[in-house]
Amino acid sequence: MTHYAIFETTLGHAALVWGDLGLVGVRLPASTPERARAEVFRRFSDAAEAPPPPGIAGIAEAVADLLAGGRPDLSGAALDLARVPAFNAKVYEIARAIPAGETLTYGEIAIRLGDRLLARDVGRALGENPWPIVVPCHRVTAAGGRLGGFSAPGGAATKARLLEIEGAAVVAQTSLFA
Repeated sequence: MTHYAIFETTLGHAALVWGDLGLVGVRLPASTPERARAEVFRRFSDAAEAPPPPGIAGIAEAVADLLAGGRPDLSGAALDLARVPAFNAKVYEIARAIPAGETLTYGEIAIRLGDRLLARDVGRALGENPWPIVVPCHRVTAAGGRLGGFSAPGGAATKARLLEIEGAAVVAQTSLFA
């Protein structure tokens, strides 16, 4: 059974979705609990709302802390990797090791995977990331200091805002949350 919980952050109402093997999804903050719930149901139509168990509640607290400017370590959060391709899981493992306030490029992750020509594949895998914030895909940028893409609502402006909250150097651009 898949469950979800909505929780408040400084940027709005976010959601965590989990199953028996761990977290299966994270929804970035929305303006209302109803919008957050609708985002959950877009991908997890069978999810039932439930109070989060202690491990999931701890992840919610850490996500809220990070969005408020804290630097919690989310690298140990239990993820249900059964729903993602093996290549994506490798990309997510590398991304999870990027500390708050720091970035890697798509190419640097490709090199760590053994082939610099995998940079586009890295970008595709990050675009499919079901756990934004917990798997910090926003910390992966394009070459030359460019932000690159971001598949969450608000696109690159959301990515820039998340990096700004973490104190990472970002290319100046208009922010969704400004």
